[in-house]
Amino acid sequence: MGEHKLQWGLKNRLSRITNNGKIIMLAVDHGYFQGPTTGLENPRRTIEPLLPYVDSLMVTRGVLRTSVEPSTDIPIVLRVSGGTSILKELSNEVVTTSMEEAIRLNASAVAVSIFVGADHEKESLDNLAKVVDEGERYGMPVLAVTAVGREMNRDARYLALASRIAAELGAHMVKTYYCEDFYKVVEGCPVPVVIAGGKKIAEKDALQLAYNAIKDGALGVDMGRNIFQSEDPVAMVKALRAVVKEGKSVEEAYSLFTRESGKQIKVVQKVQPGEDLD
Repeated sequence: MGEHKLQWGLKNRLSRITNNGKIIMLAVDHGYFQGPTTGLENPRRTIEPLLPYVDSLMVTRGVLRTSVEPSTDIPIVLRVSGGTSILKELSNEVVTTSMEEAIRLNASAVAVSIFVGADHEKESLDNLAKVVDEGERYGMPVLAVTAVGREMNRDARYLALASRIAAELGAHMVKTYYCEDFYKVVEGCPVPVVIAGGKKIAEKDALQLAYNAIKDGALGVDMGRNIFQSEDPVAMVKALRAVVKEGKSVEEAYSLFTRESGKQIKVVQKVQPGEDLD
């Protein structure tokens, strides 16, 4: 296969994910190190109602095979690094899925975590470099995930460092966290950046996070827990689409969420010293 055709295939796969616009990626790969985390106890039950509202699905091969119908026409970002659990040092990952397997599964991209500043930084960067080499050989884009340990500050200086290293090693996209001065992270990274949702926060706060990230130059969001752990995941993903895809304000999107979920907005009275709420 000629170099031109390989590059065409790589660009074609990337275009399936980006779809020439802002993107919502649904992350449901948490089980590879967390096990049956809340909201993903039954992956199929979680995933199926959300698929019509997302642009791509980030998933492991095990859950893809068992919990996503082969007839589903959605770009797959296949998690290919892992090998540790929450019981061990998370940065000590290896490549767990071959490029040939990713192609057999018709993935549109593969995802590898890097741990800049952690104990196994070198090994994780080596994983990324080798997967990029394999990806170039077969025309497969690579998403680098800038995983952040507990001891790392999620600030622009650190995230810009990790994101730039990922791009320098050949990643075609980078997933990182939102932070103050996030535009500096985007400006310093020559490939598209998507933000991670991180741990579950209030729905309105998650919508604000997405709004800020898009405003500061992110290509989109790769959210998991802030969607599937919501009190109404479908309403939440619809609200997220309003922000990311339609350019709606946070207030407009949150109003959509409350309508779709049937949630009543409660006005909480501030308690003055010496007073009690009823």
